Amino acid sequence: MHCIIVGTAYPLRGGIAHYNALLASALATRHTVETITFKRQYPSLLFPGKTQEESGGGFHTTPAPRLVDSMNPLNWLSLGRLIRDRKPDLLIFKYWLPFFGPCFGTIAKLSKRNGHTRILFICDNILPHERRPFDDTFTRYAFRQVDYFIVQSNAVEADLNAFWPGAVYKNVPHPVYDAFGSPIQKDEARRLLGLQDERILLFFGYVRKYKGLDVLLRAMTTVLKAMRVRLLVAGEFYDDESRYRSIVEEHRLNDDVAFYSDYLPNDRVGLYFSAADAVVLPYRSATQSGIAQIAYNFDKPVIATDVGGLAEVVHNGITGYVVPPNQPDALAGAIQKFYDEGREEEFSRHVHEEKRKYSWENLVHAIEELVTRPSPPSRV
Repeated sequence: MHCIIVGTAYPLRGGIAHYNALLASALATRHTVETITFKRQYPSLLFPGKTQEESGGGFHTTPAPRLVDSMNPLNWLSLGRLIRDRKPDLLIFKYWLPFFGPCFGTIAKLSKRNGHTRILFICDNILPHERRPFDDTFTRYAFRQVDYFIVQSNAVEADLNAFWPGAVYKNVPHPVYDAFGSPIQKDEARRLLGLQDERILLFFGYVRKYKGLDVLLRAMTTVLKAMRVRLLVAGEFYDDESRYRSIVEEHRLNDDVAFYSDYLPNDRVGLYFSAADAVVLPYRSATQSGIAQIAYNFDKPVIATDVGGLAEVVHNGITGYVVPPNQPDALAGAIQKFYDEGREEEFSRHVHEEKRKYSWENLVHAIEELVTRPSPPSRV
């Protein structure tokens, strides 16, 4: 099967780029795979980060061709015709934001005119956490061209069935991000990061309001009354950083919370996970989280809130704890219980066993099985 993946890829950065690289590698064990990425992914005015490009090496050292302009309809037409003429068997898009609906939908529509190419969307979300005008319209425009869907949590499956009844899909767990290296000894990771604390928790990834870092910071005020714990916040702020720093100042957490407010190069990610006792996901809303899959790669327990598909990955009392969202006291109680009962070793052992089912091979098999099914009738 000849597959083309269109989406974020090295030299662009971030979780979607990592996902597409690992997907391409897994598919390439049995199929011919190409990846095409953006020459302009977001307009600068809408991008909250410091740069859209990877500062370190990518999972694949060869950059993908940069052919997609998310803002230029003429580009969508020319790229759609180019892919149409190359006649791939399967055109794959990772879909996470309706902003890309017009771009992806137009490229898919033109590509399918060869009568051969089929379209697969791998959906992080059906509609985003932070809603905007035209989300429904843009998503419906794109979905009209889709033959097959992959969803990766029960929450997204329910959203797909509600939004797009009759979709041909498979629900496959989000694979583990296994390209950041292997775990290293905790003491060595802490030495390399200049940390000497006995207890360390990690909040990792882009900071946005829905991820609930403010809830975790307020939980820390309770935890610190019982024990010393250092919280590492490692990730670039896509929200007002001063809002979070003011909570730290207000509650005098300066000595207990360390901000690393830049995007981490791939070769540094493993240090932060290896140094931590557990990873905390205090989300207000979610569908699934790639951060949990990075944590599992490093055999780290996860303390998460019961939103979206997080409880499908984090098994309460087995691989971590699951608490209600927006409740700092409940989150603090789980953190204290984790340390008071000495659950790290037990949870880590269970994580190591649990992560075996989150393989890229399973995802490839699901894609292969999907494309043997008849395509659904076109929707106008």
